[in-house]
Amino acid sequence: MKSKKNRWLIALSGVGIHISIGSVYAWSNFTTPLKDMFGWSDSEVALTFSIAILFLGLSAAFLGHFVEKHGPRKSGLLAAIFFGVGIVGSGLAVHLGSKSLLYLFYGVLGGIGLGVGYIAPVSTLVKWFPDRRGLATGLAIMGFGFAAAISSPIMNNLIQSVGVANTFYILGLSYFVIMTLSSLYLEKPEEGWLPEGYKEKINSGKSKPNMDLSQLTANEAVKTKRFWYLWLMLFINVTCGIAILAVAKPLAMESIGIDMATAAALVGAIGIFNGLGRIGWASLSDIIGRPNTYTTFFVLQIVIFFFLPAVSIKWLFMVMLTVVYTCYGGGFSSIPAYIGDLFGTKQLGAIHGYILTAWAAAGLVGPLFAAWIKDTTGSYAGSLTFFSGMFVVALVISFLIRLDINKLKAKLPLKKAV
Repeated sequence: MKSKKNRWLIALSGVGIHISIGSVYAWSNFTTPLKDMFGWSDSEVALTFSIAILFLGLSAAFLGHFVEKHGPRKSGLLAAIFFGVGIVGSGLAVHLGSKSLLYLFYGVLGGIGLGVGYIAPVSTLVKWFPDRRGLATGLAIMGFGFAAAISSPIMNNLIQSVGVANTFYILGLSYFVIMTLSSLYLEKPEEGWLPEGYKEKINSGKSKPNMDLSQLTANEAVKTKRFWYLWLMLFINVTCGIAILAVAKPLAMESIGIDMATAAALVGAIGIFNGLGRIGWASLSDIIGRPNTYTTFFVLQIVIFFFLPAVSIKWLFMVMLTVVYTCYGGGFSSIPAYIGDLFGTKQLGAIHGYILTAWAAAGLVGPLFAAWIKDTTGSYAGSLTFFSGMFVVALVISFLIRLDINKLKAKLPLKKAV
């Protein structure tokens, strides 16, 4: 029997999950209250976030096969349990004043929920939107980018009115409900399903069919050069982006001399453009292709990172920084569609999970490197120049992957003729 699910509601369900787990980016709201309550240092509080991002990458890699085997609904429910328990348990950790429990609940359990929840809707959305792969994944992952802007004021109000522990309890239960309801609607389309009118558009030449270059399992994909090309491109894009995200406020104050309030507003704007970049670049990738999208990311950022240390005009500095963050967000949202193009949808969730280990690695490397450059040279300018050089490497890789793609395309007619 044909499924009566509405693919746009499937996409909305993906957004519901990603808006919930994306609240991790608003962790800084808890920094000062936890320091004031327990006398913990900045690094001790920040380690909670780092552990969560580390386990996001690890769980995405190790549980990607679970997502493929059991489907998006069970995977989403698993994510809801881990993330919900992780946040509620964080309230218990605060109530007991235990830093170790906070690392366990928010960092480990919450991080596992993050990883599974991040990849659970994505492979399903690619299958529901064969005509708009980039747009579909961009919609869900946009939710992750915008989550901090949505949850941050809610967190602040709750912390002030009911305290830190109760804030965790309320948020944990709320996220669990939202993620559970969203997961219950998730479902894969039937084999061979196509949107209404899509076949007619292809036959009339109004739309081009997706020509997946292969249909590989995750374990087959990791043995190819193009998998590691994708991994390196995402790693470089995230390393440089997350490093600047970590120091955006002091960087702006140091470089163009703006005051703290204006710098804080700039950080808020960066969050908005991070979200806009996720939907904007992913949608554009449907038109210009994924290889051209990533090449554009790297060309723009080579120029911006090279000249940014010398920019003293405030509006230009802000524009350049926001462009960087559209590219940062766009890198996340375009990668699932790129995976589908290169490896097919056979085990897209598992392959996506493997690719996201680049995010976990970048989350550790980027901020630490930027801080080391600052400590060594007394300025962030050196790290920006180095990142510009890293984007040159990424640009070269974006051309190398094209060679691999062209070889695969050349073999397609032979496969069809057999």
